[in-house]
Amino acid sequence: MTLQLADDGTALSITKGDLEILRYVYRPDNDQFESPRPYFEPLHDLAGHQVSLYRPHDHVWHKGIALSLPNAGPENFWGGRTFRRDQGYVDEKNDGTMAHKEFTELTANEHGVRVAETLDWITEDGRHFFSEQRAFAVTLLSDDQWVLSFSTAFTNDTRDTVVMGSPTTEGRDNAGYGGFFWRGPRSFTEGRVYTADGEGGDELMGVRGDWMAFRGAHDSVDASSTLVFTDHAENPGAPVKWFVRTTPFAAVCPAPFFDTELPMAPGDTVTLRHAVAICNGDTGIDGAAKAAELAAAELARLG
Repeated sequence: MTLQLADDGTALSITKGDLEILRYVYRPDNDQFESPRPYFEPLHDLAGHQVSLYRPHDHVWHKGIALSLPNAGPENFWGGRTFRRDQGYVDEKNDGTMAHKEFTELTANEHGVRVAETLDWITEDGRHFFSEQRAFAVTLLSDDQWVLSFSTAFTNDTRDTVVMGSPTTEGRDNAGYGGFFWRGPRSFTEGRVYTADGEGGDELMGVRGDWMAFRGAHDSVDASSTLVFTDHAENPGAPVKWFVRTTPFAAVCPAPFFDTELPMAPGDTVTLRHAVAICNGDTGIDGAAKAAELAAAELARLG
């Protein structure tokens, strides 16, 4: 069945029949403290189960899946307070915005949905910071799996070198978050994490690999879902270090600046490419590996 694409002026809705599998909010109405930026939320597997969480009370800046970067030189495009060495988390009034400019492609056909977009990154005090070219695609793999492919290229438009990092590069252990970040439903807490080397939980924080999967269970129904995230071999620092939590909440992020800073000189561009396969049920390690391979192939088609 062909996917359908609708645009209401603030969000794109992608549906399969009567099921909305994905909503992309490109004009959010969030407070500045939450670093307003586009996000994918909600996301559903093809059985109709939601596999994302919006604005949880513990971290209101978490929004389904979003490109989120907490330490972009002096600026914060993550939301909330900024972690600084020897200071901890500080409210610096530096929560920037990733502002939608225009779509340069909106296509829905028998092969899936493709979207291309331009954005401006604006600091909280109103300065143009970065420009971004973004693209994503949604494709069906089977009756129980679909893939979101995502690509971004952001350019330093300032006159200064901007050092990309994370709370870990600022001195906080195992807090290397930043990038293509997913927050899972509350019921996914204490879920299982799969990698090419086996399965586990929070002890897998910071492992390297081409892919990582998270299996969670749903409340009220006897069902589970697995999300399989992939990292592109040409991304900075590949194979990437993964930020992952199963407690106190479910989260996965391929984190290119986990514990290594990346200086961006004026005019430099960073490109990040990721994909996530949304799978009905528990794939297990072998099934997750196969889904990762298929997702990587879809990401290659995105370009």
